[in-house]
Amino acid sequence: MNDFPNVFQYPFSVLQEKGFEMKGKWNACLFKNENPLVLELGCGKGEYTVGLGKLFPEKNFIGIDIKGARIWTGAKQALENRMSNVAFLRTHIELINHFFAPGEVSEIWITFPDPQMNKVNKRMTSTRFMKLYSEILTGNGLIHLKTDSLFMFTYTRETAHANQFPVLVDTTDLYNSHLADEILSIQTFYEQQWLNRGLTVKYLRFVCEPRKIYIEPEIKIEPDTYRSYNRSKRSDRK
Repeated sequence: MNDFPNVFQYPFSVLQEKGFEMKGKWNACLFKNENPLVLELGCGKGEYTVGLGKLFPEKNFIGIDIKGARIWTGAKQALENRMSNVAFLRTHIELINHFFAPGEVSEIWITFPDPQMNKVNKRMTSTRFMKLYSEILTGNGLIHLKTDSLFMFTYTRETAHANQFPVLVDTTDLYNSHLADEILSIQTFYEQQWLNRGLTVKYLRFVCEPRKIYIEPEIKIEPDTYRSYNRSKRSDRK
């Protein structure tokens, strides 16, 4: 992917030494417009990044993942379709504030993350990450969570409530609701697997307003009783 003009790969050592020259300048330097900037975190093969880019040519989209083999699929598709509003960044999510300036991002999509039921700090909707997100989002920046995990959905909803983030959409069964519009119906590779197993898809949309103090929810959540196929050592029960 070193030759892909829509892919950026920056090891942490390079960030420490030189920083990232396009921080705060993605639109000016890459997209050549002032359109809203949207991120997909843990983008995998980039199905959502590319899908949203097709639906919204008036917005700019960046898919972020640490695994290059996954990013390659979406990046190649975007190039083949000559999509000038789609790019990919290979890095750890924990480092996103090294790549984006305060207020530079308007929305963040988190699609089917690992719920990390035993490791709060690794959950992509924990207060640790919410603080990172609020640093780069606009004041009314949106977080979209799409997940098969009832644990992850419940934890994120409780986190939003504990921090008084305005919740705009909340459903535990997206495709049996009236909400499954063209945007939300974009399906990732892993989403199709879970739907085939009879699992429901949960969706939460809320405003990630900046807070001086971020509060972890004090609630005991029933763990999921299954795992996705790529974690085959664990139970496959529904």
